[in-house]
Amino acid sequence: MKRIGFFALSSKSCDRRFAGLTLWAILGMVIWCPSVLVFADSPHLSADSPREFSARLVWKTGGRIAKALLFVKKDRYRIEPAGGIRTELGYASVTIVRLDEQKIWYVLSQRRMVVSVPLTSDYLLPFSVQLEGETSRTVIGDSVVGDQPALLYEVVVQNRFGQTERFFEWVDPDRNILLKLLSQDRDWFVEYHHVVLSPQPDYFFEAPLGYRTIEAQEAQVPRG
Repeated sequence: MKRIGFFALSSKSCDRRFAGLTLWAILGMVIWCPSVLVFADSPHLSADSPREFSARLVWKTGGRIAKALLFVKKDRYRIEPAGGIRTELGYASVTIVRLDEQKIWYVLSQRRMVVSVPLTSDYLLPFSVQLEGETSRTVIGDSVVGDQPALLYEVVVQNRFGQTERFFEWVDPDRNILLKLLSQDRDWFVEYHHVVLSPQPDYFFEAPLGYRTIEAQEAQVPRG
């Protein structure tokens, strides 16, 4: 599990300061793939990304596989991880990523509280078929992701550190949307199952009414 420390927390609705608050992410909740993220008109989604959709999200990172429900609306998305995220204040059943505000919100329903932290690349998901720094793309052939027909590619990219990285990429050939991305160089993949292109309600991506919002900074805490 990844341990994340919060410090300098404050709330407009409460003058209390919280010290020593930590959040333990279950099953490697943090997704790391900065070398393949593509956002046109940064930080918005790429032009070839679906603008609004829902899907079942499956990913592997740090040797663990996790699942969640995913809802995407233009420059924001909502992740509902199976089992939630365990924190010292209770379980956060929802994580909302707001690219427009450069924020991540952890929703703690039992305490009617939202913990807001600055956005980092750790929380960004790849949605675009075109990868940043892509130098070559080779068609391998027909494949499937779950029960969804797909076209499989091998893609080579040069990341922002000048290093070459290779990916297998599965694309829905009819809708031209990303279904799965797997790194050949790292123990990492992300999949989107049962992708439904449809308008998503605005309230999915807002703090629930009556919840107090606590602003925080997020700091990495050494393991152990």
